[in-house]
Amino acid sequence: MPNDVLPAPRDYRETVFLPQTAFPMRGGLPGLEPRILADWGDLYGDLRAARQGAGAPLFVLHDGPPYANGAIHIGHALNKLLKDFVVRSRFAMGFDVDYTPGWDCHGLPIEWKIEEEFRAQGRRKQDISKAEFRARCRDYAAGWIEAQSREFQRLGVLGDWAHRYATMDHATEAAIVAQFHKILVAGQVYRGSKPVMWSPVERTALADAEVEYHDHVSPSVWVRFPVAQGPDAARGAHVVIWTTTPWTLPANRAIAYGPKIAYAVYEVQALRTDLAFEPWARPGDRLIVAKGLAEQVFSAAQVAKWAEVGPIDPGGLTAAHPLAALDPGYGFEVPLLAGGHVTDDAGTGFVHT
Repeated sequence: MPNDVLPAPRDYRETVFLPQTAFPMRGGLPGLEPRILADWGDLYGDLRAARQGAGAPLFVLHDGPPYANGAIHIGHALNKLLKDFVVRSRFAMGFDVDYTPGWDCHGLPIEWKIEEEFRAQGRRKQDISKAEFRARCRDYAAGWIEAQSREFQRLGVLGDWAHRYATMDHATEAAIVAQFHKILVAGQVYRGSKPVMWSPVERTALADAEVEYHDHVSPSVWVRFPVAQGPDAARGAHVVIWTTTPWTLPANRAIAYGPKIAYAVYEVQALRTDLAFEPWARPGDRLIVAKGLAEQVFSAAQVAKWAEVGPIDPGGLTAAHPLAALDPGYGFEVPLLAGGHVTDDAGTGFVHT
């Protein structure tokens, strides 16, 4: 229409509600990240000074130290960042947070690396003096402490990095000896024997973390212990144990049971008909096992049908040794003893001891 006036152009961006943010559209991390780290500077020291000046309560986070033998990996990062969450949150809650990073410098990993270096030079460990070997290990650990410290600080982890500790520091070793002396003076130290893993190659004891186990399939046997004394329901029954160390049976002196596990007497009624071997369970046998494992036990014994005679308390039983018929020296009775280590995850619910 000739008299119509077209509306003025409109900026439709103004009709859309978009939250405003101070963050830039582009991250620019190569330039931004170094500036953030620089701004933080000695943030840890500044926060501690402020909290101490205000008389804030102390919160100490003990650092389980990483090993000083290589660049940090994702496990190191996860560990330190989780600790950093704690440090920063406690600062935000008003605490004076004491977090001193540390490093573990003792053990075989560092020694093994130094041995590799010496072997590359054609030198054997036994031809190297202890002083030279230890000095080289110390230098190696010190180098990786500095490298890891830079990497952790690059992640922005807050801590007293200027006063870090290391287990090889003489001051740390002296502090350990001083604390041990207090325990000694208090009469809490005694001499005893303990089996430990030993490395013939390194000629040293091994920590559990330094031992690797190979998968091994062990022979296992089911053994019946005739009940010697017990209630009428157990008369003629056998306590069944399952073991992967059959060579220890001659040393058996007791049977352990779980005090919180339910046990019962079962009667074998029928076996599978396609057996190509002599079964250890026969029709008419009465066997005592954990209720939760009965089906597994009878399946392993090739039992096709069985029936529960009734529950039983193993604590009131004694059994005859399974080797009693072979040697009169085994004519003693085997007691059944409660043991917290016994479970009903596998076997029969009994552990020969």
